[in-house]
Amino acid sequence: MAAMKRSIDIAVSAVALLVLSPLLVLIALLIRCETPGPALFVQRRVGRNLVPFRIYKFRTMQDRDATVIDPLAEGVIRSGDDPRITRIGRFLRATSLDELPQLLNILKGDMSLVGPRPVLIEQIEAVPDEYMRRFTVRPGLTGLAQVQGRRSLGWLEQLALDVRYTERAGIGFDLWLMLTTVYVVLTLKDIYGSTEQNWRQYRKNRCQHDVRESK
Repeated sequence: MAAMKRSIDIAVSAVALLVLSPLLVLIALLIRCETPGPALFVQRRVGRNLVPFRIYKFRTMQDRDATVIDPLAEGVIRSGDDPRITRIGRFLRATSLDELPQLLNILKGDMSLVGPRPVLIEQIEAVPDEYMRRFTVRPGLTGLAQVQGRRSLGWLEQLALDVRYTERAGIGFDLWLMLTTVYVVLTLKDIYGSTEQNWRQYRKNRCQHDVRESK
């Protein structure tokens, strides 16, 4: 099944990049015209077997060097009114078009069409041992957590759904998730999350608990 899944990833991502190339160029031009800076945002994420890779996204925020951004101190984006988000960025986030450059990651083999979303390196410390199984498969452009609530889900809820995906993964299930993703994106549901159930808050609580336990 793994070989078939990889073959589908290569075929679909290659065709999609070719067919969508005019749209990708248009989005890149709109981003460059609105604000100074590159059209793409490149960031280190963690993939299968905890191997880091560079993920590609269309830039939706004011230009900042990804290497100097502190993910632990970064404030949660709770709405499209956040001043860090550009006008075109609000549209790209709402429609998930900002994720399209990850078709390159899929073609390269860093990611798959379907799987748990790739996490930041800093997020690994917020993943309890019982959820580490999520890293046994390639991260995906979409996944079970993305069709069951997207960013409205709590951190542990996301991880639980990621693990459930690894238990049910199959070509048929992947196809269902991709079709359901189209519906979720078109309905503009669950685009932003809350601070209270964010991974940063869970990591902070977990670290405080570990410190108390060590005393």
